[in-house]
Amino acid sequence: MIDTVYEVMKLMMSVPSKTKKVKERSENNSWTQKERTMGTESIEDDEQLRRMKLEVALEVKSLRRIISAYLNYPEAAEEAVKRNERSFERLPPAHKALLCHLPSKFQKLRWCIPKNSFFIFEMLKMFEPPLDMSQDIDICEHELQSDVSDSHLLPGQRNLGPSELPSEDGRVPLLKTDGPNLGDVICRFPKEMRNEQSTETNAGSCGIGLEYKGDEGCPNNEATCSALGCTGNVMSSPPDWLDPSLQLHVPLVDVDKVRCIIRNIVRDWASEGQKERDQCYKPILEELQNLFPHRSKESPPTCLVPGAGLGRLALEISCLGFICQGNEFSYYMMICSSFILNHAQTAEEWTIYPWIHSNCNSLSDNDQLRPVAIPDIHPATAGTTEGFSMCGGDFVEVYSDPNQVGAWDAVVTCFFLDTAHNIVQYIDIISRILKDGGVWINLGPLLYHFADMYGQEDEMSVELSLEDVKKVALHYGFEFEQSSTIETTYTTNPRSMMQNQYHAAFWSMRKRMKNV
Repeated sequence: MIDTVYEVMKLMMSVPSKTKKVKERSENNSWTQKERTMGTESIEDDEQLRRMKLEVALEVKSLRRIISAYLNYPEAAEEAVKRNERSFERLPPAHKALLCHLPSKFQKLRWCIPKNSFFIFEMLKMFEPPLDMSQDIDICEHELQSDVSDSHLLPGQRNLGPSELPSEDGRVPLLKTDGPNLGDVICRFPKEMRNEQSTETNAGSCGIGLEYKGDEGCPNNEATCSALGCTGNVMSSPPDWLDPSLQLHVPLVDVDKVRCIIRNIVRDWASEGQKERDQCYKPILEELQNLFPHRSKESPPTCLVPGAGLGRLALEISCLGFICQGNEFSYYMMICSSFILNHAQTAEEWTIYPWIHSNCNSLSDNDQLRPVAIPDIHPATAGTTEGFSMCGGDFVEVYSDPNQVGAWDAVVTCFFLDTAHNIVQYIDIISRILKDGGVWINLGPLLYHFADMYGQEDEMSVELSLEDVKKVALHYGFEFEQSSTIETTYTTNPRSMMQNQYHAAFWSMRKRMKNV
């Protein structure tokens, strides 16, 4: 049995050494060619050091913004309940009488918020930032934009405006520097399981540890109760970087991404998400087994999963006997997957209420208020193959490295291809990192994430039809093993009156062997 841990290593920045001092000018006020060269190198080193400091500052600011979005979740959720209450108060008395149960429902919604907040704050406490979060980031905004924007923004990154909403399919839109730079954050899965986390829960003053059992089990919490203000276990030993003085004010669109993460947790780590996993992950797992029927335990085949999200598909592939690496760019995803993979002590350890944030298309109030236990399995005892790992960073930047050429037996992309600025570049890289005869399995739609980006920045977005995507794949040396269409949903509430259905493209392709 191999225990599974998702461990974020500290970001190692290669800061240049002390810049070379330029020799003083000679009496005739002229430099030798060597001295001119040394002077140029000194200026270049100074510039490189300055730019790196700017980049680190931008990374820290971006990560603080993401953490702040998580911490602002309870306040934003509470404000949504208050908005519902204000609408109710504006009703005529006769209409209020017909809907006299709604105030009780609002209190139940309010009771669920700290339950979600408890999970979020426990998750943040266990996160190990790859940067020094206490460093000063008070740098002129125009200096950051002018010096870093051109070189620092990676393919797949986006600068969100305040009016932008999460992707309509429930995937988390990427934030500017919403992930580690150039794959510097590498997350490995050692054998040993860290056990320093206490699994005890304490109800405290917010009723966080209580189970909802109808009206009689729902405490009447203060309207402004938040994860940071509770006196239960949620307050135990928060790290220094969670100090409120380091937090930022973030727009509500950032908190919407947190709600997306909560829905993604159900998809990947709840029994309620099994139907959706069967639609999306099961065909991929079956195809891997068909294409690799004789897997050696001594030398397992290698498989890469770009856009691994919360890590369930990568874990399932590893359990089949592959050395599997998931790759994820979004810190929203990485923080959460790290917590579940690293620190889950038992199955169904935590309870969340993922559907409380939408009053639309509910069949009943009980459906909206229902709890979901997570994770449905204990990741550390799931039976993963040794070598299971997660790599944080942009797919293009990380896997364009020459060391990645011909490194993988299989690449699995699930709801990933349409996250590209340039889908041709994605396919090119997939072809290069596969071994000759290697397999590419894909499942997903073509809901291009940058197709409707309207703003100051001219976001590149190459939007191809499925027919063109397949032609590009053939150009890069792929041959079809099989191709079909699979109907699936994505982070959909299974009890909702609205079910967004994708007719997702599903294929397996093999990279042609080069002529000897």
